[in-house]
Amino acid sequence: MASGMTSSEYIAHHLTNLTYGNHPVNGWSFAESGEQAAEMGFMAINVDSMAWSIGLGAFFIWFFSRVAKTATTGVPSGAQNFVEMIIEFVDENVKNVFHHKNAMIAPMALTIFVWVFLMNLMDLIPVDWIPGIASMMGINFMKIVPSTDLNVTLGMSLAVFILIIFYSIQQKGIGGFLAELSLQPLGKWALPFNLFLELVGLIAKPISLALRLFGNMYAGEMIFILIALLPFWAQWMLSVPWALFHILIITLQAFIFMVLTIVYLAMAHDHH
Repeated sequence: MASGMTSSEYIAHHLTNLTYGNHPVNGWSFAESGEQAAEMGFMAINVDSMAWSIGLGAFFIWFFSRVAKTATTGVPSGAQNFVEMIIEFVDENVKNVFHHKNAMIAPMALTIFVWVFLMNLMDLIPVDWIPGIASMMGINFMKIVPSTDLNVTLGMSLAVFILIIFYSIQQKGIGGFLAELSLQPLGKWALPFNLFLELVGLIAKPISLALRLFGNMYAGEMIFILIALLPFWAQWMLSVPWALFHILIITLQAFIFMVLTIVYLAMAHDHH
């Protein structure tokens, strides 16, 4: 725990993003507190979340492309075995859930699983390490787990939502898509009620995707921060078991986001 901070200040500091935006008083600048970040409004950007998510995405592309270029049919390296295991795992899940022809689904599912896993994995880095280094460089705030930022999880889920709408219209036509929204489950005589139910279900998909990932990762990060407030001996006694358990959580959340995306896109391809 940083010296000179109370427990509440320490928690607030570690839960505040490095935000850049147009402040009503200071103009375009980095926020110096959570309150200033809120005053910047909707167009402010969480620079740390963007930088870490883009960086981890670039690392994923670099690592997988490097393994692909050096792949061999002989005795594979450990990295090749690891990548092939992930690809086979994702491919099997796509085949089990998605029974249509679309060459984009499997690569997208692989990207979602690995990218979300890498973002979640940052939660296992001790909470004071990178923010401490950033502080020495004059950077006041640094959140390194992008999936604890609702803007990131909602952005990904909205991209999935756009794909759901796109493929629903592509596969069924605008008339078929509107008919699914208005004529089921109770037929044309209950059209307003059908439309209400279907719209609620449709909008709930991206919201549930975003909130599920955000809520689980935010709670995990909060527990790590609370453990960091304890005496040094208690930190090691609690943080190691929690980190081992959290490995399961971060993997499971990446898997759930991937599988639900595949399910939603399979539903978008289905005809009723």
